[in-house]
Amino acid sequence: QVQLVESGGGLVQAGGSLRLSCAASGISISINRMGWYRQAPGKQRELVAHIAPSGSTNYANSVRDRFTISRDNAKNTMYLQMNGLKPEDTAVYYCNVLPTVRAYWGQGTQVTVSS
Repeated sequence: QVQLVESGGGLVQAGGSLRLSCAASGISISINRMGWYRQAPGKQRELVAHIAPSGSTNYANSVRDRFTISRDNAKNTMYLQMNGLKPEDTAVYYCNVLPTVRAYWGQGTQVTVSS
């Protein structure tokens, strides 16, 4: 059974930083294309960043140069380092594979950025 557990969210002022974690079980993140997604109130869930098995990364234009996706294969955990946070980054952040698998969605972790 696959389980993805997000953590690390919180309340931060604009310009601050947070590091999110996605702990995986039942699936190896090193051989799957993994992504961070977010859903803001009243908006659709969007892909923020993803990392391929090769280690190559890709980012949404809105977070490029501010966010960094990475993974620790030994810990089977993926991370999202978020710097220069903006109020518009406020959302619930989730991790999943690409393409997404409905059964893999976790509870997410709330990120709130105050102005």
